[in-house]
Amino acid sequence: MRRRVVTPILIAFLVIGGAAIASAETVQDDGIRVTFNADFTPHRLPRDKPAPVSVKIEGKVATADGGHPPALRRLEIKLHRNGRLDAEGLPTCSASSLQSTSTATALERCRRALVGQGSFHAVVSLGREIPTSGKILAFNSRRAGRQALVLHLFAGTPVRFTLVVPLTIQRLQEGQFGTLLRAKIPKLAGGLGSVTEIDLTIGRRYSFRGERRSYVSAACSAPKSLPGGVFDFARANFRFEGHKAIDPPALLRGCSVR
Repeated sequence: MRRRVVTPILIAFLVIGGAAIASAETVQDDGIRVTFNADFTPHRLPRDKPAPVSVKIEGKVATADGGHPPALRRLEIKLHRNGRLDAEGLPTCSASSLQSTSTATALERCRRALVGQGSFHAVVSLGREIPTSGKILAFNSRRAGRQALVLHLFAGTPVRFTLVVPLTIQRLQEGQFGTLLRAKIPKLAGGLGSVTEIDLTIGRRYSFRGERRSYVSAACSAPKSLPGGVFDFARANFRFEGHKAIDPPALLRGCSVR
């Protein structure tokens, strides 16, 4: 894994000056172009205790020759260990209860488990490339007795389909990344479709046993001599049908101590 080192002087300059380190990473390999971006808000956080945040994840897929992109089959996203996902007290929603449902029906069944939402774009090959788009909902779930997520993607026109994607959540014990999200992507439109772009924000505040809680929380664990820090926030791994894995570099982000 490549490591990036930022000097303390540069860290302080970026934090005090309020510079946003929020560029995406684009990688082209094996004829596929992947763009990955992720960030969190707010960037001003306590030094020693977690506070509520939201995490925004974006991804784009294209081919070098402009043809139909291959189907994404597996996805992994690692998040820095200063953040955590905590679903204690939240209702859950199963993947089976979301199959063949619209966005409205999914919310009717699982609104209390909602922890994120966004949008997506896709193309379906039916003799010609048919672009479509829709809404993403993210629900708190359980898988094999452990905390998990399930994504619900629904497009109504011009091609109607529902894609349900379960994500496992694994706690990593070593290294700078502490959370691993892993998904096996079902075939879209019988294998004729490919998701080309996603934009998803995860984060929810709620009450449990009289206490205010947050599904996502983080601290800014900078050294006491500095007002903030810069770190590798997120890293992704994409595996496509019939192609080798694509692993963009980690995304560098910063926080300041409030």
